[in-house]
Amino acid sequence: MDQNTFRAILSIGETVTVEFKRCGNGIEHDTYESVCSLLNRFGGDIFMGVLDDGTVVGVPEKAAPDMIKNFISVISNDALFHPTVYLAPDLIEFEGRIVIHVHVPPSTEVHSYKKVIYDRVDDADVKVRATGAIAQMYIRKQNVFTEKKIFPYAHMSDLRLDLLPKIRMMARNNTPDGRHAWTDMGDEELLKSAGLYGYDIATGEKGLNLAAIMLLGKDDVILNVAPAYVTDALVRKVNVDRYDDREVVKTNLIESYEILLEFGRKHLPDKFFLEDTIRKSLRNTIVREMIGNTLMHREFTSSYMAKFVIEKDRMYVENANRAVKEGYITEDNLEPNPKNPIIAAFFRNIGYADQLGSGVRNLFKYTKFYSGKDPEFKEGDVFRIIVPLDEAYSYDHDLSGNCFVSDAIKEIKTATKEPNAATKEAKVATKEPNAATKEAKSATKEPNAATKELKVATKDHQGELDLSKDELLLLRVIHKRNNITQRQLHDETGISLGTIKRILPKLQEKGILQRIGGRKTGKWLINL
Repeated sequence: MDQNTFRAILSIGETVTVEFKRCGNGIEHDTYESVCSLLNRFGGDIFMGVLDDGTVVGVPEKAAPDMIKNFISVISNDALFHPTVYLAPDLIEFEGRIVIHVHVPPSTEVHSYKKVIYDRVDDADVKVRATGAIAQMYIRKQNVFTEKKIFPYAHMSDLRLDLLPKIRMMARNNTPDGRHAWTDMGDEELLKSAGLYGYDIATGEKGLNLAAIMLLGKDDVILNVAPAYVTDALVRKVNVDRYDDREVVKTNLIESYEILLEFGRKHLPDKFFLEDTIRKSLRNTIVREMIGNTLMHREFTSSYMAKFVIEKDRMYVENANRAVKEGYITEDNLEPNPKNPIIAAFFRNIGYADQLGSGVRNLFKYTKFYSGKDPEFKEGDVFRIIVPLDEAYSYDHDLSGNCFVSDAIKEIKTATKEPNAATKEAKVATKEPNAATKEAKSATKEPNAATKELKVATKDHQGELDLSKDELLLLRVIHKRNNITQRQLHDETGISLGTIKRILPKLQEKGILQRIGGRKTGKWLINL
């Protein structure tokens, strides 16, 4: 290790992957405990001859070779260190002092020192005695995903097959051309296509796997294979010691997603936001990403209870996790790693999730608009997403920095208070009739394009606004494309089809909107 790298490590101090040991009179037992914990976690580096605060005191130069020999002897002794491991310490000379450096790689085994298992938590070595925690360590070391575990005695009757017609429709609607392979498949064929019916080449077992049961299983079957599976949804805004509202969700992942999403809609404000000309629900976007993540990527064999909590100044989700590293996730260090790829792929097929890694980016993007602050992602044995909340905050600008409140509204208000030049000329001309009067009257009869856009958002007979935000948004889009269909209006604005079908006749009754021609070949006309 070079001097600059070592100096940087000293300045940062001890972390989950760095440990300092004094070792003034030889190597103590706690050094081997650190070796054990680093092997069981993410690996790391041990520096002997350094105090906890990063001060280099060194080890006796003459004693260093014997210390290394004793170190190798202990970690190679199966009675002390199990399973044994080979590590190669090296010497670092730093400012006239000798430091023993040991690089500890992450291991595929769970190790113990003197028959005690140690795990690394932050910068501490912790004894692990609980059987559940030890089991989680073994799971963490596995190269296979627990969602692939096969239950050979599970049958199709253990699944909610009544959900499959809905799933086929969702998959079809989530494809650009309205076609999806699942549409024409039978139930068993669909399950195999989705990876929910597996074959273990090592044991020869065939059957439904854990992913199938968690996605589509009946409640009693889920309870049988994952007794601790639950998502506890809480609101703690007034009664912070207990809760204001609560929903305990124990059903399959498909229905759990819908229940938790509705819980978020019920207790969070939906702030109006335009992205280009498309209205976007910040609340729904953020909650969707949080719920999708906690359902897709949790470790279902853990006894840790997953939570979705809404507080006054924040909301968060947390769930058991099979971590590959520890620390905070940012947009810069994001390395997408699917914890349950079968379940994640199923969610993407039916539109409950997007491509891997997009959830983190979306939350960083839209949380700023929703609350003015960044979210937090913390990776560890428990995975947490924390989104700040501020009901009073309002982001008044779109992605380009322009006011997201309709430009037409501002122009209308300005035009109402300060008539444009053509209008002023018309008023002057009416007092002093002459050739200019005729031109002014002509201009009044044939308003310019800007005047037309302004009048779209006014009553035909008044200068006051009489349109909702949804009505104004629809008229703005129709003004740009007068042959647009209702489905295209839904896609561009995000307004539901039901709302669009209710608004358009209302605008026609007001005389603002008129349909010319047939349903397929006709066009819209905005009447001023």
